[in-house]
Amino acid sequence: MTHPERPGVVAEHVVKDLVSGFGIAVPRGATTPAAEDVAATASGLTPPLVVKAYGPGLVHKSDAGAVRLGLGSPVEAARAAADIRTALVASGVAIEGYLVEEQAPPGVEVIVGAVRDPSFGPVILAGLGGVWTEVLRDTALRLCPITEDDARDMLAELRGAALLDGLRGSPAADRDALVKVLLAVGGPGGVVESLGDGFTEFELNPVICTPEGAVAVDARLLRPSPPTADARLPRPFSAWQAGDTRLPGPSPAETAETAEGGRPPRPSPAERAGRRGPGNGPQDFTRLFAPRGVAVVGASAKRPNFGNMFLAFYRAAGYSGRLVAVHPTAGEIDGVPCVPSLAGAGVDYALVAVPAERCPDVVREARGVPFVQVMSGGFRETGAADLEEDLVAAAREAGVRLLGPNCMGVYAPAGGQTFIGGRPGPPGRIALISQSGGLAGEVVRVGERRGLAFSKVATVGNSADVGPAELLRHLADDDGTSVIGLYLEDPRDGRALFEALRAVTKPVVALVGGRSAQGHRAAVSHTGAMVGDARIWTALARQTGLPLVTAQDDLIGALDLLDLHAGRDVPASADVLVVGPSGGAGVLAADALDRAGLRLAPLPGVDLGLPVGAVPGNPLEIPVGPRGRPDLVGRVVTAIQRAARRPYPDVLTHVNVQSFFTFGDSADPLLAYAHAVGELQRGLTGTRVALVLRNAEYAPPGVEDELRAIARSAGVPTYRSIEAAATAVAAAKVRDQRREREV
Repeated sequence: MTHPERPGVVAEHVVKDLVSGFGIAVPRGATTPAAEDVAATASGLTPPLVVKAYGPGLVHKSDAGAVRLGLGSPVEAARAAADIRTALVASGVAIEGYLVEEQAPPGVEVIVGAVRDPSFGPVILAGLGGVWTEVLRDTALRLCPITEDDARDMLAELRGAALLDGLRGSPAADRDALVKVLLAVGGPGGVVESLGDGFTEFELNPVICTPEGAVAVDARLLRPSPPTADARLPRPFSAWQAGDTRLPGPSPAETAETAEGGRPPRPSPAERAGRRGPGNGPQDFTRLFAPRGVAVVGASAKRPNFGNMFLAFYRAAGYSGRLVAVHPTAGEIDGVPCVPSLAGAGVDYALVAVPAERCPDVVREARGVPFVQVMSGGFRETGAADLEEDLVAAAREAGVRLLGPNCMGVYAPAGGQTFIGGRPGPPGRIALISQSGGLAGEVVRVGERRGLAFSKVATVGNSADVGPAELLRHLADDDGTSVIGLYLEDPRDGRALFEALRAVTKPVVALVGGRSAQGHRAAVSHTGAMVGDARIWTALARQTGLPLVTAQDDLIGALDLLDLHAGRDVPASADVLVVGPSGGAGVLAADALDRAGLRLAPLPGVDLGLPVGAVPGNPLEIPVGPRGRPDLVGRVVTAIQRAARRPYPDVLTHVNVQSFFTFGDSADPLLAYAHAVGELQRGLTGTRVALVLRNAEYAPPGVEDELRAIARSAGVPTYRSIEAAATAVAAAKVRDQRREREV
């Protein structure tokens, strides 16, 4: 019999004894080590019967031919056991015994499983079970522990959810019983939590759901290899109280080792990563974003390199603090004074741009420098995990916090921080945490070009020490930040990120790289990403109310809308009113909003006094153009909002910029239209207005910038396409729903 402490497969009957202790129904059954004893063992069971062999190599029993169903008597069960033994022995498979059970009646087959993700920890899965698991892959995921709402949402997400409700006259399954199974496995105090680190995979497949309840007819548990000291099956359960299946506690040697000051308790992931400030309290990142002094390591006195580039960046940005270059012999580089070492440099922030193999020694010299950023690549992202571990150890020895490696650094206009050439943009209230320095620079510069303003931007690269979760907690409490963007590939400590996202009350929106199969391979080469299943991000987003976008431009657009409307109290509703010219554009708008999960609620059923030429409906087509009244949209939307029983929380107004210059000779009517949209927003305190400038590239140079400036001054974000606007609005509505749940 498989011992619970042994790595590998735990016998099915042991796992069923475990889950039955958590209230999960399993078939009546009994075990015997010998095929000859199966008939006697099955004598108290009611046919039809099932016989299964178990042993250390039997992970997928059906594939191995170790299962027989529909057996009409104990004698027939014994013959089936003998046949199984003959087939498995011929295949070289070891058998430890046989499980005989009463066969459960047919029903809807569901899988309930759990795996341990290397970053996010335990994750529970539910889906269509049996053979459908592999054929359809119709599953939903959540991070453990789950709530009852999580369990019901998981079932509702399944494409085959209708099977549980009964089809073509078949009775509905007991969905409440299935919810209880999910909670017993993945809820607080459930199977997964009780197993701790003692499993790699856990599976009930299938759980047969009928109108009378839910029964787990198969169960599988894989233990880690080698097992960790704290990886024991929970006790007490009856089948583990005797013989080889007795559930052990800590051994006397382990108890003595701990008592004598030997092996300390296993630290949490965050503690293992050292992501704590002085005194084990939260890290204060003030000087990361506003350093009083900056040192650049790696600038050359002879040949310009990355170090010289960063010296130029700080000088061009007008950095007013102490700026020094670290060089063993030079007195100055590019007009910046030099110091021979980081030791005693008198700075808050050091930027290291030397070859990867030299970085650990440089970091060891940084004692007294609160924050060290390693720009250099060549660590875990290229397979050099040992070198990265040495770098982290060097940071621990020096008592510094490490940003990176493989990252560009920090941008904070108010604090003088930069990793981008040229003058910084104006300080704002948008923050960004990014695992890609290049992408962060693009978001900042493109965003600033569109009128966005940033408070703090941190690139973290491989996140070997300072990671997204810790920075998110800091920015959540930062008075100068109102909205936070994330670009992530591998958060390193996904569980800490999950907890931080659940705690933050400010709007957060995320772009995740590596969610596709090809993208995941690229992420592995980029930052050594370890997230095993892209669906985990969807689960995290739904559990934390995190909007996910799929493109850089959508991240910028969502940050724009969330920033401009951060203080606006908008009802949580999927309803959107779309207003603009062109019936074709309206049809395409309807398609775009549908894809974004938004709802085009019908217009109020009263006389709205619509202008001549208007085509009523939602989207609403009205004659907006160079010869139309610029305030037409404002008058129409105001009338609709007053007549609506529940005003639309979002209004998306679009205009064809090209028409103003094809059928007109001046930008003035278009600018007047933008002013009118701004006035509309000022008059609608409980509604968000977004403006779509379709075909904006047709406008003469400078006109689009002027339109954006007019709209932004009134708190209206602008977009070049209805699709981009719909994505931003959908992101805001995810935050609305979370806010409503928390009230």
